[in-house]
Amino acid sequence: MTVVRVVGHIDGIELGSVLRRRRDVFDARLHGDLQRGISKLKDEDGAFVSDAIVLNGGYLDDDDSWHEILYTGASPDADRDPQTKRLKVSQSWDYADNAALKLSYERGHPIRILRGHKGDDRYSPREGYRYDGLYRITQARTGTSGTPGLAGEPIAICQFVLERIQESDQELTAVERTLTELPGFSDVEKMPETRTVQVQRMIRDTAAARRIKDLYEGQCQTCGIQLVGANSRPYCEGAHLKPLAAPHMGPDVERNILCLCPNCHVRLDIGAISIGDDWSVIERVSPSGARTTLPRLLMKKGHGLHRAYAAYQRDWWDSFERDRAAN
Repeated sequence: MTVVRVVGHIDGIELGSVLRRRRDVFDARLHGDLQRGISKLKDEDGAFVSDAIVLNGGYLDDDDSWHEILYTGASPDADRDPQTKRLKVSQSWDYADNAALKLSYERGHPIRILRGHKGDDRYSPREGYRYDGLYRITQARTGTSGTPGLAGEPIAICQFVLERIQESDQELTAVERTLTELPGFSDVEKMPETRTVQVQRMIRDTAAARRIKDLYEGQCQTCGIQLVGANSRPYCEGAHLKPLAAPHMGPDVERNILCLCPNCHVRLDIGAISIGDDWSVIERVSPSGARTTLPRLLMKKGHGLHRAYAAYQRDWWDSFERDRAAN
């Protein structure tokens, strides 16, 4: 049976899905190669274009900031030191992988992004490979590597800038499409994207949030409560330390997500609580004057929460308090 691969979203693969091995990524049709970073396939006219890339710590000049990626093109294995990842010679636009990715840029094709466990630790999964959705190439240019050649000579690299397609334009999964077809519900009720209170909160229950909620079995990480409904199932929410919505534009990754009860989720979002570098729970405002949270964040092995996101939330509300005091 011929495996059909396409440019864009792969039906049946949920945004944020984690796959254990490159073979699993290949079998899911997310990427067409078992080793290389750039995947390519034939476009309708027979020309090779790229449909996906894997970010897994491949080149020294790569820079991942979630919403924007600076990606270095490919080279033959012989052109790069396997230990230091240092390029021995300049890259070429004629190399098949680079030519395919450049043609996708010229034709406006979206690129599937997968992050591996060896990439930037702020965004990468602890193990395996995670599908992080669709990005568009906004620039394809020749750059100069920050690391010179073996003799000190400049090394030219094929450089691509990719920007994440906004959440509302990421394609719906089959399950989400089914929800949008249900009668009797408005579009907002079927697929809510944001709820505006004092801060804007993205409330779509993603695969990353569900994994964290499952890890803690619904127990709130800041107060320890486990809310259980009449159906005997725990209820909790995935809370982002660095919010997804503007102006924060945080990543929807496990390292940025807490499992919280609804009350603690709201308290986090309005700055009533923060998380210290030592994972202490900081009560900025206590409703009763008595402590209502755990002294330290409940943490389980495998979470991989990143201190940078806790620091961002703290610094945001520190700045808010300073501005309020100044006025």
